[in-house]
Amino acid sequence: MGNKQHKKESLGHILYRLVMIMIGAACAAIAIELFLIPNKIIDGGIIGISLILDFIVPQSVWWLNFSTLVILLNLPFMYSGYKQIGKTFMFSSIFAVICLAVIEGVLHHFQPFTTNPILATVFGGLTLGIGVGLVIRHGGSLDGTEILGILLTKKLPFSVGEFVMFMNIFIFAWAAFVFGLEQAMYSVMTYYIAFKTIDTVIQGLDETKAVIIVSDYYEDVSNAILDRLGRGTTKLVGKGGYTDKEKEVIYAVITRLEVTKLKSIVHEIDPKAFITIMNTQETKGAKFKSAIH
Repeated sequence: MGNKQHKKESLGHILYRLVMIMIGAACAAIAIELFLIPNKIIDGGIIGISLILDFIVPQSVWWLNFSTLVILLNLPFMYSGYKQIGKTFMFSSIFAVICLAVIEGVLHHFQPFTTNPILATVFGGLTLGIGVGLVIRHGGSLDGTEILGILLTKKLPFSVGEFVMFMNIFIFAWAAFVFGLEQAMYSVMTYYIAFKTIDTVIQGLDETKAVIIVSDYYEDVSNAILDRLGRGTTKLVGKGGYTDKEKEVIYAVITRLEVTKLKSIVHEIDPKAFITIMNTQETKGAKFKSAIH
């Protein structure tokens, strides 16, 4: 069987991705320039480091501002990650960072939306999360921290997530020294809000759940899920670890709004059924769509 050739991305899809990356970078720039900087609040990663350095670098060094710093600090990591993640990701990320820097520079002379730190924390974190999430969802990145983590964790006994967490602890500790403890705490809140918003943007609002059901009444349960919930099921063959008897296991994918109804359907038929519900990153194919409640 011959090797399949990689299908090239169409020009229309490339342009769509670049527009969405630009919109994401614009949202991030708005969050940084009109919410975070005026209130001395930072984010984690390279953006956070750039914000701190922008504050402590003397005004006489006018050219070394946030726009310049975020490009200079990101480029080495983008280049280093070229072989790990690919040229499409690298070029998309460089484009995103340049857009962020340019738009942030344009917004520099605008008045901030608010000087209330609570409002800046909440709406700055949300806007930043939307922006970063859009960029990631369309194949780029605004922060080289995770790329650095991928490169270093091959030689260190840490996961990428642990590396990013440790790095951000030092960044927020540095922020406490530069801006004060209170502003550092606002920064941690901003980072958390942005982090959760990024997940929502990447995964979409229609979050799905994967469900595994073990029941002696698998036929009735499977039919009920199809008839009453409008979801198709897949039957898997399993074997009990204690009894060593073969069992049919039901696998289904539902939305988070359907979880309660599914559990009610299953327990109505078999109160002893074993149900496992797991988060899924993304669901595609098999005509997955709204149910027929």
